[in-house]
Amino acid sequence: MKYMRFAALSLLTGLLAVGGCISRPPAVLYQLDSGSPTIKEKASGLMVLLEPVDLADYLNQSDAVLQRQADGSLVPDLGARWAGNLGDNIDNVMLQRLAGRLSGQRVALEPAAGFEPDIEVRLSISRLDSGPQKPAVLEGQWRLLDRNGKLRDSRLVRLEAAHQGSTADQIRAQSQLLQQLAEQLAGAIEPLSRQIVAARKARPSEPQAPQIPTVEPLRTDVEIYRF
Repeated sequence: MKYMRFAALSLLTGLLAVGGCISRPPAVLYQLDSGSPTIKEKASGLMVLLEPVDLADYLNQSDAVLQRQADGSLVPDLGARWAGNLGDNIDNVMLQRLAGRLSGQRVALEPAAGFEPDIEVRLSISRLDSGPQKPAVLEGQWRLLDRNGKLRDSRLVRLEAAHQGSTADQIRAQSQLLQQLAEQLAGAIEPLSRQIVAARKARPSEPQAPQIPTVEPLRTDVEIYRF
């Protein structure tokens, strides 16, 4: 009798678990948006190389969309996931926005074979999240290096955007912050590009080696006549 009650209880527990799995709706997939910038097919300006964005560890630990709570803690949203790798998504957003903003420059994402950059962009993001009652916040730092590896600009960034609370609107707000970051970054690259171009034009041309006159050998085949 005890065995029958135990078997019935086990069967009921299993049915409830299966029913819970079946009734749970599938997770919704999200991507950060670049805003569809206009990109020229051909560019002939300086070469700008974007290194893969260095993300905070907590953004790489899970594919679930994290929700910032009122007490500051982060909780994964089991009904919302990132469509693909979040780091790759952010890299593509930044690349698209920079290429659209720096329309005269040649912009590429590392690794880029045969690409010798005039300007190298190193970007780190230490925070990118939001919550139902928390605004979207982006914190990070960028550094710009020239062809010789010299640091030409560095800046800390904190951006914030409001949203309406839904997960979809939170992702829209986070996308907006990335687009703003790309605009600020492009605004720092443009004057540096002009400085590099002006320095190259002002550089004196290399003096040409003096022309050494050629010395013709003396003729030794002259015939001598005697009378």
